[in-house]
Amino acid sequence: MKHESEFCPVYASIDLLQEKWILHIIRSLLGGPMGFNDLGRAIGANPTTLAQRLERLETIGVLERTVHSVMPPRTSYALTPAGLALQEVIDAIERWGREHLKQPVEAKKLRPRVPA
Repeated sequence: MKHESEFCPVYASIDLLQEKWILHIIRSLLGGPMGFNDLGRAIGANPTTLAQRLERLETIGVLERTVHSVMPPRTSYALTPAGLALQEVIDAIERWGREHLKQPVEAKKLRPRVPA
């Protein structure tokens, strides 16, 4: 058993990705750079929370912020190579979920059946 003070990269990664809005931000930015307001509309986070999460992701090197010198000033966000590498992680989690998790019965009832 590991001592509590030892760094565990698996735990640290999961801890980051499970933080509210973080995964939504990353998945949105995998499609390319976005402005603050576009990103906010895409994920539905309030501006204060979005700003905090973006700052956290910038601090750890997952995304970069660019301020464009236009009037009014515009800010865009893009994933760094470290952020883009999360595509593999997200794809692996999706594959695992499709193979090993079952859709909840309630959700199946709500989806219309498509004739075979």
